[in-house]
Amino acid sequence: MLVVEDDQAMATVLVAGLEARGYRVRAAATGGDAVRLVAEEAPTVVVLDLGLPDVDGVDVCRQIRSRSAVPIIVLTADGAEDRKVAALDLGADDYVTKPFSMRELQARVRVALRHAAARRAADGSVLTVGDVVVDVAHHWATVGGRRVDFTPKEFGFLAALARHPGRVLTHRAILAEVWGPDGGGHVEYLRVYARAIRRKLGEDPDHPRVVTEPGVGYRLVDRTAALRA
Repeated sequence: MLVVEDDQAMATVLVAGLEARGYRVRAAATGGDAVRLVAEEAPTVVVLDLGLPDVDGVDVCRQIRSRSAVPIIVLTADGAEDRKVAALDLGADDYVTKPFSMRELQARVRVALRHAAARRAADGSVLTVGDVVVDVAHHWATVGGRRVDFTPKEFGFLAALARHPGRVLTHRAILAEVWGPDGGGHVEYLRVYARAIRRKLGEDPDHPRVVTEPGVGYRLVDRTAALRA
């Protein structure tokens, strides 16, 4: 695992907390070192602070993603909404807003590792997230073994989320995938379709499958894992 943080005190806390959970952790204080270490050591996860002294953290995210599919969890300051969205648009898998607890970060790391393993194992045509199964090739989906009918746009929205289980997809990313880069989609469309998808999936408000990240986007989570926890 690689922690990219220029604040030495914060880096020490992060490394110690993650190592206490059994992870092997390297630390980098600059964006340049981060990109180099990803290339040389292929870490399992990158925890990336966006406020770096040499290179903008968003650009570091772009450089890492252009070379590697490693899960990236970005650390953002409270109120840094635009930078957080920019990093997610460039391929970051998740974010944690400062201040945060080590317990929260460790949970995000576990989820990122689990979903990265699931993506590697998937063949891309049948996507499974908990009790939700999406057959992209045949354009059907089931929840808990029950067949559910979706409109083409609803299905496209659900499939986009299922291709990246647990990862936040920004409004822009979903609109581009479902409506196309020039498809004329609007964020308000997503709210309407998200409500329809939740209704058809039989959502439990206390344990949702389609999770709204306010001002950012949506993610599809394994509700069965939450119920087992």
